[in-house]
Amino acid sequence: MNFLKLVGVEIRKLRRSFLLPLLAAPVILMWIPSVLNAQNSFDTGGIRISPEHNFFIQGFMGMVWLMIPATLVICTVLLHQTEVSGRGMVKMLSLPLSPAKLSLAKCTVLILLFALQMGMLVAAYYLSALIASQLQDYSFLLPLGEVLPITAEIFLSSLPMAALYWLLAVLVQTPVFSIGAGLASIVPSVLMINTRFWFLYPPSYPFYVIMVEYGRRAEGIYDTQFALFPWLPAAAAITALSLGLACLKFGYTERR
Repeated sequence: MNFLKLVGVEIRKLRRSFLLPLLAAPVILMWIPSVLNAQNSFDTGGIRISPEHNFFIQGFMGMVWLMIPATLVICTVLLHQTEVSGRGMVKMLSLPLSPAKLSLAKCTVLILLFALQMGMLVAAYYLSALIASQLQDYSFLLPLGEVLPITAEIFLSSLPMAALYWLLAVLVQTPVFSIGAGLASIVPSVLMINTRFWFLYPPSYPFYVIMVEYGRRAEGIYDTQFALFPWLPAAAAITALSLGLACLKFGYTERR
C-alpha cells in the first residue's frame, strides 16, 4: 500500500469519530467573546493600534496560546487510540506494512486536520468581524491578503509542536497521562518567549508569531522581525527528531 492510499485509509477511519466537532468547538467558543466585547477593541490603553487589528489579534491570540495546542494534544491521542483500542494496532501490524509509514500517515492526517481547523479559524474570524461591524457600526474586516499570511505563519510554526505532541502520544500509552502532559506544556509557552532559549520550546512558536504580528501593528511594543536563526535550525531538528523517534517507537509494545 502506497503512502497516499494509507493516508486515505486513515482519513476514512475518522468518519465516525467526533474530531470535526472537536476542531470546530474551540474556534466558535473563542470568537463569541470577541463579538460580544467588540467595543473593547476601541480601548487600546494608549497603544497605537487600530481597532480592526486589535480585534483580529486578540481573537487569534486566544486560539494560538490555548486552543490550538490543546486541540493538537487531544487529536494526537485520539488518532493513536484508534489503533490501540480493539487491538487495531495488532491487526495493522499483521499486514505487510511498515510501522514507520503508518506513523507518518497518522501524523499527516493530524496536520490535515490542523489545516482544516485553521481554515475554520479564518472563516470564523470573518463571520465574527462582520457581526461585530454591524453591532458597532465600524468595519472590523481586514483584507484577506493580511489575514492569510499570518494564518499561514501560525500553521507552519505549529508543525514542530504537532510533531512533538505526536511523539508524546506514541511514547505515553495511557491517554490520561498523555493528554495531561501535553496540556501542561501549554502554560509555560508565554514565559518561554521571553527567554533566550524560546526557540527550543515548540509550544511557544505560534504564540511568538502572533506577538511579532502584534508588534507590527502596535508601534513600539514588541520586535517586528522574526529571529529566523537559530529558530529555523532548531525547529527543523526538533521536528525531524520527533518524527524519527515516533516512527521508531510506533507499535513497539505490540511488536515485542
